[in-house]
Amino acid sequence: MIRAYIGLGSNLNQPRRQVGQALTELAALPQTKCVGHSKFYRSAPLGPQDQPDYINAVAALDTVLEPYDLLARLQTIEQSHHRVRKRHWGERTLDLDLLLYGDLEIATERLTIPHASLHERAFVLYPLAEIAPHTVVPGRGRVVALAHCCSPGGLQCLENDGI
Repeated sequence: MIRAYIGLGSNLNQPRRQVGQALTELAALPQTKCVGHSKFYRSAPLGPQDQPDYINAVAALDTVLEPYDLLARLQTIEQSHHRVRKRHWGERTLDLDLLLYGDLEIATERLTIPHASLHERAFVLYPLAEIAPHTVVPGRGRVVALAHCCSPGGLQCLENDGI
């Protein structure tokens, strides 16, 4: 089994429900066990500001699925939530990012692990630090140290995660 971390985000069609349902679907993946997830966080959009705030979380999975197979299954879940890419960094019903897959490093056109922007994004680092503070991001350092160096900006932890 390999420990993988998945970033979840939504800002359309009841975002809390979208993220909560996606957590259930992640737990149902074959040869995979969801071993935990962060609380939900509210964040301002990175891209165009004429869209709603996001609800974000991070899930920890233990899996025997290979990285590209896991990615394909994440994309299938996104599609089941009617994911549409209207514009770069635009609104979406569900976004699932494969953040980390053990200590593996991959850099291809289709997949980059660790996620290329993981170390810069509070809406990923803070939830990840909540559930895996001592995890090492290859080439970057411990999650807790990365989060400490990343301003939370307007990130808001939602005490009731709705699950």
